[in-house]
Amino acid sequence: MKLIRIHPSDNVAVALTDIKKGETVDVDGIRVTAAEDIGRGHKIALADISSGAAVVKYGNPIGNAKSDISTGEWVHVHNTKTGLSETAEYSYNHKTFELPDVSDKTFEGYKRSDGRAGVRNEIWIIPTVGCVNGVAQALVRENQDIVTGTIEGLYTFPHPFGCSQMGEDHAQTRKLLAALARHPNAQTRKLLASLVRHPNAAAVLVLSLGCENLTQEQFKEELGEWDDERVKFLVCQDVEDEMEAGSKLLAELADYAGKFTRESISASELVVGMKCGGSDGLSGITANPTVGRFSDRLVALGGSTVLTEVPEMFGAENILFSRCENEEVYKKAVEMVEDFKDYFVRHGQVVYENPSPGNKAGGITTLEDKSCGCVQKGGSAQVVDVLGYADPVVKKGLNMLTGPGNDLVSATALTASGAHIILFTTGRGTPFGAPAPTVKISSNTALYDKKSNWIDFNAGTVAEGESLDAAGDRLLDFVLEIASGRRTKSEEHGARDISIFKDGVVL
Repeated sequence: MKLIRIHPSDNVAVALTDIKKGETVDVDGIRVTAAEDIGRGHKIALADISSGAAVVKYGNPIGNAKSDISTGEWVHVHNTKTGLSETAEYSYNHKTFELPDVSDKTFEGYKRSDGRAGVRNEIWIIPTVGCVNGVAQALVRENQDIVTGTIEGLYTFPHPFGCSQMGEDHAQTRKLLAALARHPNAQTRKLLASLVRHPNAAAVLVLSLGCENLTQEQFKEELGEWDDERVKFLVCQDVEDEMEAGSKLLAELADYAGKFTRESISASELVVGMKCGGSDGLSGITANPTVGRFSDRLVALGGSTVLTEVPEMFGAENILFSRCENEEVYKKAVEMVEDFKDYFVRHGQVVYENPSPGNKAGGITTLEDKSCGCVQKGGSAQVVDVLGYADPVVKKGLNMLTGPGNDLVSATALTASGAHIILFTTGRGTPFGAPAPTVKISSNTALYDKKSNWIDFNAGTVAEGESLDAAGDRLLDFVLEIASGRRTKSEEHGARDISIFKDGVVL
C-alpha cells in the first residue's frame, strides 16, 4: 500500500512511501497518477479541487486551495492556505464512542501513603530561584553516593526564574515548582525494606537563596500541607556552608526514601501525558492514533491520560469539544482555547503561525492539518476535565491541560500535573526528556532505525500493515514496562529538564 485515505470524505491521500512522477497508485478504489514527485508523508489530490474550495483530510477541512488543483497534483503550502482566523463559533454536539474491552493490568510501582502511585524512586532538588542552580547541581554531583538500593537517582531541574519576575510569571513559577515538589515520581534512596514494603511519598529538597522575589514563605503557602520527612527546605543565605547543610538534608531524605520498594499496582493508578513534536505527514496516521488507542485502553482500565498543546488544537478543537462529557466541561474547554487565542493576539501573533519548517518538510501543510493529526492522541474517550496550567489531575479519564506547543514547556506542565510517564510522538526525532520518563514514539520506521539512541517505540509499523489496535495493545504493554522500571532512552542519557511557561515582564 502506497497511499492512505484517512476518511471516506477526504479529497487528498497521504503517501506512505515516496511516489514518482507518472506513477499510478490506487486507494479506496480510486486510481490516480502522480503529476509530480510526492514525498512520503505528503498529500496527493484524489480529485480536482477548485480554487477556494476546502482541502479535506481526517474528514475535516485543513485549509483552502490557493488555486485550482488537479487530480494527481502534490497538495502542500504552494497551493493550500489556512482557513483559520482569530475568531470562531462553537456549539456543543455531544458524541460518545465505545471504549475497547481490556482485561485488568498491573505494573510494579511505588505506593505512597496518600494513595497515589509512583513509577520511579528518585530524590529531586527543586531550586526556587535561578541563582542557586549551581548549588543544586553541585549537590547532585557530590551526593551520588546516596543513589543506592531502591533509590533510582538524584536530580535537579535548573531554571532561570524565581526573581525579577512580575505578575502572572511570578505566580506561574511558584505554582509550577510547588507542583513539581508534589509530584508522585519525585522520590528517594536506599532500600531499607523488603519487596512488599511500599513507598508513600516523594523526597524533595527545596533550595532557596533568601533574597529572591519567590520567598520560601510564598512557596510553602503554594505547596500547602507536606510531609516533613519527605520535603526539606534550605535557604542558602541562612547557613554558613550550603553544601554541608544541603548534603546533610539529602542524607536524611535518602534514609526516608530508601525504605520504599516496588509492588504490584493496578494500571488504573497511572496518569500518562501525551505530547507530539517534530511531527511529519505520518504522525497523524501512525504514531498519534497509536497513542490514541493506548489512551482509550488506559481509560478503559480506569486510568488517566492528559492531552495538552492548546495551539495545536486550533482547527481541530471541535473534535475534542464534541467528546466533552457534559456542558460544564465543554464550556471549560472552549474557554481554554479562547484564552489561548487571546494570549496570541495580546502578543501581536496570529493564531495560525504554525507549523514549523520541519513540520512542512515532513508533509504538514497548515495548522489545521497539524492539529487534526495532533488530537488523534486523544483517542475516542470522553473528556472528563479541563485543567489550568500545572493543575493536578483529579478525575480519572481523558483530561485536557492548558499549555503551549513548545516541547519542553508542555512536557514540564504535564509532569507538574501528575503525569507519571509522557508519551512523545515524533516524525523527525528529539533527544530531550522531562522530569517524568519520556517515551519517544517514531511515526516512521526509518527514524526508528536511524535514531535508535533516541527512539523507544516504533509506530511506523502501522504504515507497513500493523493495525492501530495491535499497535495500541503493544504500546500499552510497553508503557507498563516503563512504569515497572524499564528506563527510557532519555533517562539513559540523563536528559531531564524543565521550562516554565512565561508571559510577562522581566525586571
